[in-house]
Amino acid sequence: METKDVILELRTKNGLSQDELAEKIYCTRQAVSRWENGETIPNTETLKLLSKLFDVSINTLLGSPRQLICQCCGMPLDDSSISKETDGTFNEEYCKWCYSDGKFVYTDIEKLTDFLVGHMSNENWPPEQARAYFEAQLPKLNYWQQPKE
Repeated sequence: METKDVILELRTKNGLSQDELAEKIYCTRQAVSRWENGETIPNTETLKLLSKLFDVSINTLLGSPRQLICQCCGMPLDDSSISKETDGTFNEEYCKWCYSDGKFVYTDIEKLTDFLVGHMSNENWPPEQARAYFEAQLPKLNYWQQPKE
């Protein structure tokens, strides 16, 4: 879905006129109209306001152009699993289980690996295979490549 369609759908789903939406995000009705006609797209600051107002990620507002994955555990992200900052804005880098209330839940890759193996392995994906997969994939994620405090 394109940005113009996403904004139109969210606005109508929330029962807002173009004027009402414009007032809530401090712009003009004409700007909203141009977005919904596909003539322009909102700037970064306006996308942040729309994200907070509609409780969707900026990625969703842009038509989900990229598949987001948690940069701690590797889980695919959607609006229901993306973490939020303490001010309520989305943090599109992490899932809500790895990053909660402005803090990281996992600081030890081995503990996360143990948790994932315990919850993800099954008869079709034995623990040894799951462990090998996570031990190979987790270190490639941004969170584990950063120096820990």
